[in-house]
Amino acid sequence: MSVNDNKIIALINKFEDALLVIILTAMVLLASFQIISRNLFSEGVVWIDPLLRMLVLWIGLAGAVVATRTDNHIRIDAFVKYLPQKILPYVQRSVYLFTLSVCLLIAWHSARFVYSEYEYGTMAFASVPAWVTAIIIPVSFTLIAVRYALLFVSPYTRETDKDTST
Repeated sequence: MSVNDNKIIALINKFEDALLVIILTAMVLLASFQIISRNLFSEGVVWIDPLLRMLVLWIGLAGAVVATRTDNHIRIDAFVKYLPQKILPYVQRSVYLFTLSVCLLIAWHSARFVYSEYEYGTMAFASVPAWVTAIIIPVSFTLIAVRYALLFVSPYTRETDKDTST
């Protein structure tokens, strides 16, 4: 049984997809409302603009988590075509391990940041605590680290033109 066949992982994938749809829908609706409100009534809702900025952060990081599902992050493959096919799995796993380490480091320090925001009671907008808006940073980097740990154990294999031609 591969990592991709796990029912729990499938449920997490559906949750991630639903979260992206909800955030994007909220962004479109709120931005549309704000534009209409400003143009027709010459005034907008004060908290929509900071909420939209926060939602951009949330959708970006949630999208990054989803991109790790199939190992589709931005990568620099300049040397991969010059390396022998025999060592590519080792190089790939080394990259996964490095990425996992960096994500855990970012998750740790962003969690410390979120905790300090919680301690100081900083408000982001409309009585929403700043730590609530920033919680996506440690959560998403932790999820990305978990995904890369899974990829380290069981690397994702892409279908190439050679694989699909029958």
